[in-house]
Amino acid sequence: MSSLLEALRRHYRAGHAKPAPPLWGDPRTEGVTAFKPASVLIAITEKNEPGVLLIHRPDTMRAHPGQIALPGGRRDPGEDAIQAALREAEEELGIDPAQVRVIGTSDVFHSGSGYEITPVIAVVPGDIAITPNPAEVASWFEVPLAHVLNPANHAVRELERNGKIIPFIEILWQGHMIWGVTGAILSNLSKRLEWGR
Repeated sequence: MSSLLEALRRHYRAGHAKPAPPLWGDPRTEGVTAFKPASVLIAITEKNEPGVLLIHRPDTMRAHPGQIALPGGRRDPGEDAIQAALREAEEELGIDPAQVRVIGTSDVFHSGSGYEITPVIAVVPGDIAITPNPAEVASWFEVPLAHVLNPANHAVRELERNGKIIPFIEILWQGHMIWGVTGAILSNLSKRLEWGR
């Protein structure tokens, strides 16, 4: 077993054994009672400086065009959270499920767009082959795990929508703005794993 995988499993077990810390939610879900199940893969690369794989959605997409996201999407009938995350990562980035070592699932996030999103944490080889699907991925990049899980890099911003002020997390890295659902999920994971602390 790799030292990264072992360390992540240790942090995962310790963090999820405790009561949930204050987690980010989406205030737009107020009054919503039905959510569609979805999954995302938090694919952590096995390197001296581990990273997290993220994608840019094409500007032509109907949902969340141009935004930065974790690989993932809606679950198919009969799938569990892990199966859906692995399928979506294969469809979007060509990630071979056989090369993904799953650590576990983390806190479910309910989005204002009506999804119940389960993050799946996993380790992938540092040199894993990536073949983006142009219909779903405009580009992809890797952000250092230490950067994205450092609370000092999680800035609280606000936007106004339909007369309401909505706070959100923003994580900046080399010109990339990671925010919205993705920022919230990574911020929540940071609280659970306490990586580097």
